[in-house]
Amino acid sequence: MKQATVTNGAKIGKKQKRKDKDKDREKDKAAGAKDAAAHSNGNGHPALEASPKKKKIDKDRDGVEERLSKKGYERELARLQVELVKLQYWIKHKGLRVVMIFEGRDAAGKGGTIKRITEGLNPRGCRVVALGTPSDHERTQWYFQRYVAHLPSAGEIVILDRSWYNRAGVEHVMGFCTAEEYTEFMRSCPEFERMLVRSGIILLKYWFSVSDEVQEKRFQGRIKDPMKRWKLSPMDIESRDKWVEYSKAKDAMIAHTNIPEAPWFTVEADDKAAARLNTISHILSKIPYADMQPEAVELTPRKPAGAYVRPPRGEQFYVPRLY
Repeated sequence: MKQATVTNGAKIGKKQKRKDKDKDREKDKAAGAKDAAAHSNGNGHPALEASPKKKKIDKDRDGVEERLSKKGYERELARLQVELVKLQYWIKHKGLRVVMIFEGRDAAGKGGTIKRITEGLNPRGCRVVALGTPSDHERTQWYFQRYVAHLPSAGEIVILDRSWYNRAGVEHVMGFCTAEEYTEFMRSCPEFERMLVRSGIILLKYWFSVSDEVQEKRFQGRIKDPMKRWKLSPMDIESRDKWVEYSKAKDAMIAHTNIPEAPWFTVEADDKAAARLNTISHILSKIPYADMQPEAVELTPRKPAGAYVRPPRGEQFYVPRLY
């Protein structure tokens, strides 16, 4: 009997700890949103010099060292995400067209950064494009053709999770394109991007850089985590043996396509949390914007239902309440 009491007490203690952690997390998010206004300048831009407090080095889920405390990271992320919402309102108001390209090593953190950028935005005005292997029909088209179909209209943001730079990277290294196709890409890509910029598109290009040691740790983490194994494709495994080849291909790609109209910005991504915050801060700094958020709506009391009567519950199907 005494043992059962002790066990129940331990369970209650664990539940209370979980509740306390959830409360702290909600407080951090609320504080981050509240701090967004306090850290903004006259144009609604975030104070880019503001940074979360440093703490003892922690380990993330993949076993990679992080210099930011979890609370500091979540608070700063929440603040920057509020600024992203303001930016989206501005882009829609001005009818801007924005394209963001995310390239880099496998497991460099591109997907996680994109997720943090988009999770607070209106999906009707922000699309993530991650194209798969081209079909037989698409292989006969002009190389850039299938990407052109996904370019933004007025007021839209398009994020390319890998892009036309596949030809300068994986296709070139793995032999999926001919030497002539690779050479033509290197020659035509800068002209293609200049055309986009001249047409009024805002083009931001980010390369996520990760060391081979950190990449290996993240690969091992994906193998151990059932929810991440899908991220480790046979192509990723094969690319582990071609680190130098990919490095040479990346150097050549940037040398040919780092043009003034659309320069490359390298993100040091060994620290995932810092990489996400740095990227979002940089995006906000590259597109001048003002706060166009509408005023909060005051909800009036609901109107009475009148004579309406809901149908009996037995006439409908419900999802079983397992939790």
